[in-house]
Amino acid sequence: MFIADEEVGSKFGIQYLLENHSLFGKDDLIIVPDGGSVDGTEIEVAEKNICWLKITTKGKQTHAAMPDKGANAFLAACDLTLRIHRLEKSTFTARDPLFSPDRTTINPTKKEANVPNINTIPGEDVFYFDMRILPVYPVSMMLEEVSKQAHAIEAEYNVKIEFEVIQSNESRATPADAPVVRILAEAIKRVYGVEARAIGIGGGTVGAYLRKAGFDCVVWSKMNETAHQPNENADIANIIGDAKVFAALAMAP
Repeated sequence: MFIADEEVGSKFGIQYLLENHSLFGKDDLIIVPDGGSVDGTEIEVAEKNICWLKITTKGKQTHAAMPDKGANAFLAACDLTLRIHRLEKSTFTARDPLFSPDRTTINPTKKEANVPNINTIPGEDVFYFDMRILPVYPVSMMLEEVSKQAHAIEAEYNVKIEFEVIQSNESRATPADAPVVRILAEAIKRVYGVEARAIGIGGGTVGAYLRKAGFDCVVWSKMNETAHQPNENADIANIIGDAKVFAALAMAP
């Protein structure tokens, strides 16, 4: 099955299919070949909770020579960015060896342009965070902590801060001893001659939506670790080998 728009939230792909069609059964062996490792030993059974957050800081634009007449939205945004990032070490401190990295990650990523000239203090600033949250913490807790930091920034810099959740997803883990994990591991050993193990990842796949819907699925393939990098590529030998694994899986007793 080929699924649309996985990179932008799966609204018109797996989410639509799960909401409008009965395509899967509880006893199905569901494998998503959208992640893996160079040696094919990693069977992904869990994903961190994801939150993509857009933050807009609104102040008052003024000439840079007269900063006291305005409220620097960019300066407030910089302080807020650092405070949110520091939540990794102050609040979301749990560790889980199933994942690598084994912690919650909170990273500022995209930044929109504010003013076009150097001598103007911006009255609005827009930036984004990518948050990969250990399953022990709900996304709602992250948003609550971010809101606390925002209120402090509003008071200190005389600005207003708005949030927009661009993407958010939470899912349970597939048990490491689930039939799909065991049978897939046996097929991997038969084809590639390696011992596979269950892991968790920080990336997001359609597997999260399937697990949330109650299906024990895994994410696996043998792949080059070049995703979202220059010269991203896939080896034909891996594709052929993975096809053999899926065939062995289908013939398992």
